[in-house]
Amino acid sequence: MTGHYKLEANSPEIAAGFSADAGPDPWAGGDLFPGTFAPVIMRAGRTGKCVIRPMHWGYPPPGASTEALGPEPPRWVAQVRNIESPFWIGNLRHTELRCLIPATAFALRYGGAEHWHTVRDRPLFAMAGIWRDLTDMPVFAVLTTEPNSAVLPVEGGKGPSAMPLILHARDHDRWLQADWKEAAQLVEPFPARDTIAATDQ
Repeated sequence: MTGHYKLEANSPEIAAGFSADAGPDPWAGGDLFPGTFAPVIMRAGRTGKCVIRPMHWGYPPPGASTEALGPEPPRWVAQVRNIESPFWIGNLRHTELRCLIPATAFALRYGGAEHWHTVRDRPLFAMAGIWRDLTDMPVFAVLTTEPNSAVLPVEGGKGPSAMPLILHARDHDRWLQADWKEAAQLVEPFPARDTIAATDQ
């Protein structure tokens, strides 16, 4: 599962990399975990232009709202694993609620440790996401797929159950604008040959 990723790029670099408006909230780079705010790329309703907006990583658990959460830290729903679930399908079918999640590396936890991965020839890449504007803050979640062979252990052992849905650059607009029947075709593992283990993270 994807519960930690890095975005070591600042707001102007992200904006340039995705032809987006940087927005008013600066980002200098850093680590992201569920429950934190991160830059997310969405399409503005009036203009259709891509803009960067800070959003909270993780939806409230089913049946809960941010206003009704108790004093204990909630277990945020940060990944989309079942794209046919009623919990997600409403967001997925609406193009305006799909988003791009910029990243420079992602971690997968298995074997008692985090294992970091990057994308070949793309220091800044996008994971597919969905978002929702709650009454007090916007939230987002990362779509996941079956893991490819590049993120599995080399010699036996239990590997990750899923990896983030990484989009090819050519598919960014398709994810943001295509109807769900077409966009759903993008939900597949990223090619192993283009996924690199980053052991120095």
